Amino acid sequence: MTMLSNLELIRRVPLFSMLTETQANSVSQAVVKRRFKRGEAIVEQGKKSNALFIILTGRARVVSADGRGREVILANMTPGDYIGEMSLIDNEPHSATVRAEVQTDVLMLGRLEFARCLPENTSMAYAVMKGLVQRLRHADRKIESLALMDVYGRVARALIESSVPNKDGFGLIKDRISRQDLAKMVGASREMVSRVMKDLEERGFIEAQEDGSTLIKERLSSLT
Repeated sequence: MTMLSNLELIRRVPLFSMLTETQANSVSQAVVKRRFKRGEAIVEQGKKSNALFIILTGRARVVSADGRGREVILANMTPGDYIGEMSLIDNEPHSATVRAEVQTDVLMLGRLEFARCLPENTSMAYAVMKGLVQRLRHADRKIESLALMDVYGRVARALIESSVPNKDGFGLIKDRISRQDLAKMVGASREMVSRVMKDLEERGFIEAQEDGSTLIKERLSSLT
């Protein structure tokens, strides 16, 4: 983590970008920087942390597990994303576990300071509300996918949502795709996902690159 002051870090976080100088100074004195190792839980399903976590560097994964230890991947989080706001708002335990995929640095803001910021700054309250709506829409798409799509459609949607546009106008997934992780994202077995990925590649919907990235062709969207 670079040696920036808490105030400088606060100003780089979109959620806090609309705070007044006084509010930003107040928050900067209340936040605590923390580093999580790869695989370490930032928040745990069924527990309370009483803090908001804002990712500065690294990335994290949101997972939900049942009593038998089976996991489903709900989302991936990157710098600027925040964790734990739902638990702070309704005072209920976390609905999912968020685990660092790589070494991840965060800012932690306690419950009292978070509660003080919202009524004092409508822009921040709106940003939190907008984030909640986006997560609800993502959850709706997930439910729709699981209920209405076959495995091909679910895999195709997961690949498209994981990609970013490249300079040629195609989608690109930069990191190597784990079949096990993809299976957890779409609610299917690893073996089934491997067969679907092989078939999608043979039919030209996707193209594996030498550096481990995956090129997503535009016509993959026809399967969703």
